[in-house]
Amino acid sequence: MTSASTTSPSSSSANSSPIAASVREYLIGLQTRITDTLAAKDGGSFLVDAWHKGPQEQLQGDGITKILEDGKVFERAGCGFSHVTGPKLPPSATQHRPELNGSAFEAMGVSLVFHPRKPYVPTVHMNVRALMARAPDGQSVAWFGGGMDLTPYYGFDEDAIHFHTTCKQALDGFGEQLYPRFKTWCDEYFFLKHRNEPRGIGGIFYDDFSELGFDKSFEMMRSVGDHFLKAYLPIVEKRKHMPYGEKERDHQLYRRGRYVEFNLVFDRGTHFGLQSGGRTESILLSMPPLVTWSYQLQPEPGSAEHRLYTDYLKPKAWI
Repeated sequence: MTSASTTSPSSSSANSSPIAASVREYLIGLQTRITDTLAAKDGGSFLVDAWHKGPQEQLQGDGITKILEDGKVFERAGCGFSHVTGPKLPPSATQHRPELNGSAFEAMGVSLVFHPRKPYVPTVHMNVRALMARAPDGQSVAWFGGGMDLTPYYGFDEDAIHFHTTCKQALDGFGEQLYPRFKTWCDEYFFLKHRNEPRGIGGIFYDDFSELGFDKSFEMMRSVGDHFLKAYLPIVEKRKHMPYGEKERDHQLYRRGRYVEFNLVFDRGTHFGLQSGGRTESILLSMPPLVTWSYQLQPEPGSAEHRLYTDYLKPKAWI
């Protein structure tokens, strides 16, 4: 493990198609751009763990896990690239494609979750990924997924508007119907059913997407990845210097519990990784370093903490 941000694993995709190779090249570059930029903003550095899974394991492949911990701005920021092949798609990947049950597959993606130290800076998640499989008739099938969403601890209208505006800009060149569709999908997906509340203020989410054809769908995935820093960093810059105390910190740690609950109970990416025999430490890099649960904690009516529930944790047309 090293602190250099340029470490790259040797490719396990020597037998992959040129299409898969182009997706891989983009994803590794995206991971490097994001982590280099974040390290410069935080003043810390990412540990880099380049890993390989051999032929004796359920999955074969390689990846790069990058993580920054105990930074000035970010308490834990994880960003992982993975590229794996397997003999059989897990159930989490075929629930909308039952015709591919039992198919061999190739999957790659970049996934990140950044947990800030400062309570007024929101947690953020972004993921872009591609899956390729061979259908029973021998035809190669490829599809994409991803998106980004924001989870504030204290709500600010201007932050929500900026984040959603940038998400819309990422999709504008691919059809005007995509932002409202993916925004609704995000609201519905990042929802804790057992709490009857959303995880945050949403963003965009899509999965099993190939309707634009490979080239245009891949271009859309790149646009989502390329807009991430534009969506998030201005909010970080605006909020990172706001003073806070024990009350705000306690509220942040309590709300982080919702993040843990969603990722372990509902998240398809987490389930895919664990069901397919993925690398557990890398799959769980999204977990916050500190979190608390309190029994039936109720914020004081009219407080900033209470307004998070009344004004922000509900589906809303931000733009």
